[in-house]
Amino acid sequence: MSRGKIIVILIVVGLAGLIVYRSFSGGGGTGQRRGGSDADAPIPVTAVAATTENVALNLDALGTIQALNTVSVRPQVGGQIEAILFKEGEEIAKDEVIARIDARTYQTQLDQTLAKKKQDEAQLGGARSTLKRYEELIQKNFVAAQDLENQRHTVRQLEALVAADEAAAAAARVQMGYTVIRAPIAGLAGIRQVDVGNLVQGGQSEAIVVLTQVRPINGVFTLPEQQLERVRAAGPELKVTARDRSDDRIVAVGTLSVIDNQIDATTGTFKLKAEFPNTGNTLWPGQFINIRLEVGTLTNAVTVPTQALQRGPDGSYVYLVTSESTVALQPVKPGTEAPGGKTVVLDGLKAGDKVVSEGQFRLKPGAKVLALAPGETPPAPAAPGASGETKPGETPPRRRGG
Repeated sequence: MSRGKIIVILIVVGLAGLIVYRSFSGGGGTGQRRGGSDADAPIPVTAVAATTENVALNLDALGTIQALNTVSVRPQVGGQIEAILFKEGEEIAKDEVIARIDARTYQTQLDQTLAKKKQDEAQLGGARSTLKRYEELIQKNFVAAQDLENQRHTVRQLEALVAADEAAAAAARVQMGYTVIRAPIAGLAGIRQVDVGNLVQGGQSEAIVVLTQVRPINGVFTLPEQQLERVRAAGPELKVTARDRSDDRIVAVGTLSVIDNQIDATTGTFKLKAEFPNTGNTLWPGQFINIRLEVGTLTNAVTVPTQALQRGPDGSYVYLVTSESTVALQPVKPGTEAPGGKTVVLDGLKAGDKVVSEGQFRLKPGAKVLALAPGETPPAPAAPGASGETKPGETPPRRRGG
């Protein structure tokens, strides 16, 4: 058999096999129409309507908590620590005694000053008595005028000496008062730095304890210089919210107290200070927190779920559900975040417009969709042959008794 005849036989056998396969598979044309039917089925998506609400305009920043007042309590006179009268970490009231220094040396100095004062007062009394006698004798010319004038000068000198003694006694009392160390502010006591029995010096660098005033307490944060005019225009005493580091929970609410009077040229930012009541001691000096500053309110702002916003090469957009149950690509201009996982849309939508919030990855403009409410599940697809019809390529069911 020639080579050409063999090739013709192989072609005929192949065509016959293809015809048999197509007869059992139901035919190619019907299969293509069924595939096209699946493509035309609506895509289930979650759709929500844009709403209007009043939204607070916020500026977010990272802040640090600072004590309203911090005082390092140092001794003002030297001596031996006689007693420590506070507990570490406890609340201390203003003027409460927190430590005592041995006061015997200062008591002795005060006693000496008072004794010197009494001595000078006695001399002053004698000088005044002599002056009075001279003034009586001068009328009878028994005393020279020069002696009278000298006695007057003596009285003045002794009066000045007694006044100096009074000042010295007051200074000694002040020095002795420094042996009783009192809290200059109300606050929390830190860790004790000096123990009983140690010698301390006046004005030493090491403090006995550090007191911090935590009620109220301050929060310091920075904002970009572009926001300066916006903050100043919003007015004084703006609402400030302190949130935890995960930004999930509100820790405290306070007011803006200070806007710094200069911009840091190296960072292009300016400092602000907020004050929090901190009644429950929820804020602590040195703590890092998230700060949210409210600078105004948008009234009747259009909002949509944040996950409905998509990002493209030409900017932000959403899939808008049309009245024909299809989707259209709608460019939008997003604004600030709103509570409840929403975002303000400044332009491109109006209240009532339905947008796709879940299922966007399967969509393209013009696609037919089945819009479902949040939490609603799509209906289950019908089982093949459930209607009793025989699909192309399937063998009809056998009848009983047939």
